[in-house]
Amino acid sequence: MTTHELLNSQNHAQLRLLPRRGAEPHFVQIVPSEFVAAAIACPILFSKDPGTGAFYAGVALGLKPGEAALETKEDRGGFEPLSLQRDGFFISGDCIAIDRGNARFSEVEGEPLFDSAQQPSTALRRMQRVLKQLHEGIEQTAALVRDLKELKLIEPIDIALSFDDGERLTLEGLYTVSRDALRDLADVDVLRLFRSGHLQLAYTVAGSLNQLSVLAHLRNRKLAAAR
Repeated sequence: MTTHELLNSQNHAQLRLLPRRGAEPHFVQIVPSEFVAAAIACPILFSKDPGTGAFYAGVALGLKPGEAALETKEDRGGFEPLSLQRDGFFISGDCIAIDRGNARFSEVEGEPLFDSAQQPSTALRRMQRVLKQLHEGIEQTAALVRDLKELKLIEPIDIALSFDDGERLTLEGLYTVSRDALRDLADVDVLRLFRSGHLQLAYTVAGSLNQLSVLAHLRNRKLAAAR
């Protein structure tokens, strides 16, 4: 059960933070400041919010729900998505809210959220930075998507993969950046994208598709090990 509470030192002076637990999701939202680090190990793809229809960027940690091939930070070359780091914490207006029922919170073990002077601890300041990056990143994503859509650089991608156990997976509802469209851009548009920083991001997204074959290889390896 989700129980959101505004975080404050009066009500949560004894609260402590534990490492995140549980299975990794197979697709995780990220923001542009994470693209370069993510692309080292993960395919970056766009999807659409089912509620609003707006594009958002994410990384595939696995190829089907309930299954992550890149299960640990080490599997991902040290990359830990901000949206996973902030698990249990939310922005509520100008304040931070927490899901008090999240297993990360304890009053007996973990890192304290407030110090003896009831000021934010190192752990809470770290979480404040994460939330700030995510908040800013949502706006940065929207600006990136506007530019890419205006120049018709976003294209749907159908991914069909076959595995050694005979299973065939088809991934739908995903989008990438067209390398052909990037190559055909007018010089004035290339310069505009370069100046905004969006050209590098676009090429990073397009290049990260190479990681899909790595994910498929990892999945095959895990299937073989489980036999």
